[in-house]
Amino acid sequence: MQSLATRYDVLRHRLADGEETTVYVVGYPRPQTSLSVEHFAAPQQLDHWCRRSGVQEAIVGGFFVRPQGPPLGELWIGGRRIETEPILDPYGGARAAISIDEGEIHIGPRAELPPRPVGHLLQAGPMLVRDGAPLRDLHDPEGFVAGVHQFDSDITSGRHPRAALGTSDDELIALVCDGRRTGIDVGLTLAELAEFMADLGARQAINLDGGGSTALVHHGHLLNRPYDAQDRPSSNSRAVATAAVFHTARAQSALSGAA
Repeated sequence: MQSLATRYDVLRHRLADGEETTVYVVGYPRPQTSLSVEHFAAPQQLDHWCRRSGVQEAIVGGFFVRPQGPPLGELWIGGRRIETEPILDPYGGARAAISIDEGEIHIGPRAELPPRPVGHLLQAGPMLVRDGAPLRDLHDPEGFVAGVHQFDSDITSGRHPRAALGTSDDELIALVCDGRRTGIDVGLTLAELAEFMADLGARQAINLDGGGSTALVHHGHLLNRPYDAQDRPSSNSRAVATAAVFHTARAQSALSGAA
């Protein structure tokens, strides 16, 4: 049976080694929800932009060259390709992306998506879940370790604040977690994030920009707590280059929490 209401969960998630982190999940019913991609020519704090623009639901998008540089990886808005920083060869076709064409949402390696989308396409990665199974490939097929110089650090290493987007038969699943708070929120590894998304029922899921850029806005409010570095909270959310925006209709929000 398809969900007819947006669900919101706040979870204290205990990891295998006994550490914990706070996870925020918003599930949007697919029949009542469409998705679009926003590009900010000048990076914007997502919660502030949402407030100014009247947007209620959004999650951080792909990576970008910090501090004010262009998006990293391929980006299409409304069928128009945006100038970006290309991904290191030969990984451009392997790195995961979200494609939104004529209302259909697909997540997969770039080479498996439309070469010239008529809608939106946002490249991020790595792929977390495929056909319902969490991915555990240790050979870096999307080139994140090989291309680490395009990032502040190796995003595949360790626990950090994270963001992800997944699709199930019934929902679009947006997830962020807190991290970098000693003894309170340790964050998630990519493998732990993949397992979590699969447990939520995602058939396909992709990692989005995380760390200090992690942001999920629900009902116009930023859910997560931004931390730029270990035990160093940020007074404001980080400005980002892209976002995915959820457009809902005829859906009532239901709040549920678990500890």
